[in-house]
Formats: sequence, structure tokens, C-alpha cells
Amino acid sequence: MLRTAFQRYINNFKGFSREIWILTIITFINRAGTMVLPFLSKYLKEDLQFTYGEVGWIMVSFGCGSMLGSWLGGKLSDKIGFYKVMIFSLFTSGLFFFIIQFITSFWGLCLGMFSIMVIADMFRPAMFVSLGAYAKPENRTRALTLVRLAVNLGFAAGPALGGLIIMGIGYKGLFWVDGSSCIVAILIFALLVKEKKKTDHKDTYHEEVPVTSVFKDKIFWIFLFVSFVTAMIFFQLFTALPLYHHEMFGMTEFQTGLLMTLNGLLIFLLEMPIVSYLERKKVAKLKIILWGSLLMAVSFYSLMINIWSGILVISMILISVGEMFAFPFSNSFAMNRAPRGHEGRYMAIYTMSFSMAHIVSSKMGMEIIGHFGYQVNWFVMGSFGILALICCIWLQKLIKLETS
Repeated sequence: MLRTAFQRYINNFKGFSREIWILTIITFINRAGTMVLPFLSKYLKEDLQFTYGEVGWIMVSFGCGSMLGSWLGGKLSDKIGFYKVMIFSLFTSGLFFFIIQFITSFWGLCLGMFSIMVIADMFRPAMFVSLGAYAKPENRTRALTLVRLAVNLGFAAGPALGGLIIMGIGYKGLFWVDGSSCIVAILIFALLVKEKKKTDHKDTYHEEVPVTSVFKDKIFWIFLFVSFVTAMIFFQLFTALPLYHHEMFGMTEFQTGLLMTLNGLLIFLLEMPIVSYLERKKVAKLKIILWGSLLMAVSFYSLMINIWSGILVISMILISVGEMFAFPFSNSFAMNRAPRGHEGRYMAIYTMSFSMAHIVSSKMGMEIIGHFGYQVNWFVMGSFGILALICCIWLQKLIKLETS
């Protein structure tokens, strides 16, 4: 019984090309090496002695750079090809990480963080476009899920390793390791993967998209709003929730870390089987995203029960399953929606919605908590999840009209 279940799990990882596996490995190396990010605000506050306000502005510069980088990465992927963009982005950002540790002034760091994120986040839309070239159309959503799995595993490993490096050689060590991981990852990619043009394979839904410009695609912009909202409420996991754990329930950093690990473990064990099952059943992507939005909403509404710490586990399970439903299929929907030759632009704006969500999530959440408390924040975030659900229903009707 156990052997059969294990074999079935392993079968979900079959059918990928060699290039997809290499892309997954370098994504893991890159994300595991991205250990500056979880400790950035701590480094700015404790090591460089900046005020909370200054730390906030440096983080805003970071987010703005991420948005511009996402846009440029997509635009350049359409113009010169994803391969060149990926190599330039990771190699150059690796060098920038070596340099930025020597910048300690406020304005220097604002400019430095903005610049490094412009270059680093050019990688994301280019990587999404590369999946369209190296994955078969029927494997595209699973390929996206595999790469997401690598990102999650990398983020799980990175902070723990980062903590050990800080204890051993200090914050400066993070910049050296982060820069080195970027350069090693892209050298592996350049040596083992040859440049390939995007394939002409199209799925049936892809062929029906009549638009010629991303700015005229009304359906895509409503979908972007759904992606932005689901990402915004999900990012509360890294901003408001750790503070809530400590302030409301007196939890230690280790206990909060265990809850975060539960999220990573659930993603690792369940996301690929869930995606494979839903793909086999040919369930409409928007229907799955709708259910993801609902689960995220319920997750935050459940946090309003603040008299029992067990609710934190239930909420984490709900948001984790909601994430598994919403994010892989929204990635796939965005890629499938793009007309041929516009994939980079579509994926650029899609990844920009996540960068914007990151900025808005922390700022809005903290303002609501500061003025009205945690309970109101959870209600607002849950209500945003319901708004995303309503938009999904609207989108289903619009797509039905478009294809009829």
C-alpha cells in the first residue's frame, strides 16, 4: 500500500525534459542562496543602525526595483530571447551582491537595492518563458509546479543556512554566499543547456486569444487583479503573522519557524500530486484559482478566533492548500493567455503583480494593525479573498462570451 502510494507520487515527476530538471536545480541553488532577503531588514536595523522609517524606504526601493526588473525582463525576453536575459540577470546580480555589502549610506543603499532588484528580477519572467520552450504543452503546469517546488525548498533551506552564516562570520558572509550562488547557478545553466527558440505548440485555449496587445486584454487585467489580491493576502504569512504569533500567543521564533515549515512540507508533499490530478481531470484553471481564493479567505477569517492557538495550525493548512490551488494554475493561465510573441510581456506584468503585492501587503497590513488591531486586519484580508473569488466568477463568464 505504502509502496504503491510512493510510486504514484514519483510518477508525478516523470515526463520532464532534461532542460526542465536543470532549470529546477539552478532555481533551487539560486533560491537557497538568496539568504540576504529574510535578514535584510534585520541587517539594516541592527548592523547599520537605520531607523524604522529608513528601513521602510530601502525596502520600498527594493520593491520598486523588483517591479521594473520584472517588466524589463519580459520585454527583453520577447526582443532578444529568454536565454540571454537569464544569463545576464543572474551573473550580473551575483557581482552586484559582492559590491553592495560595501555600501552603508542610506541613499546609497536605496539606489543599490533598487539597482540590484532591477537586474535580479529580470530573471523571473525570462524563466517562465523558458518553460514554454523546454516543456511540452501538456506538461507546462506541472513544469511550473516543479520549479515552484524548487523555490519553496530553496526558501526553506536558505534562512536556516543564513542564520548559521551570520552566527559564524556575520552579515557580510551572506552577500558573498548569495552572489556566489547566483554565478554558480547560471554557469551550470549556460554549460548544460543550449539556447532554444519558443516552440510553436499551442493548446486550444491559447489559439482562441484574439488580442494583439497586453494592454487591450481586459480578461488578463481582471485576472491580474485576482493574482495581485491572492498574493497580497498570502504575503501576510511573512509580515503580520509572525508578529501575531508572538504578540497574541507568546510564540517563540522557533515555533513560528515550525509553522512556516508546515507550509513548506505541505507544498513539497501535496502540490505536485494535486496539480497532476486536476490536470488529468481537465478541471478549468479559473475554477481551481476560485477555490484557492476561497480557501485563503477562510484561512484569514478563521484567525479571528483568537482564544485557541490550534487555530494557527488550521489556518496554515488552509492557506497552504489555497496556495497550491491558486499559484501554479495562475502561472499557467497567464502563460496560456499570451498570444505568440507576447509571452515575455504577459509574464512580466504577471510577475510585477507579485512585486506590487509584496509592497502593498506589508504596508497595508501594518497600517491596519497599527490603527485597528489584528482582528480587523484578518477580516479585511479574508474579504479581499472573497473579492478575488467574485472576480474569478466574472472572468469565467467573460471567457465563455469570448469563446462562444
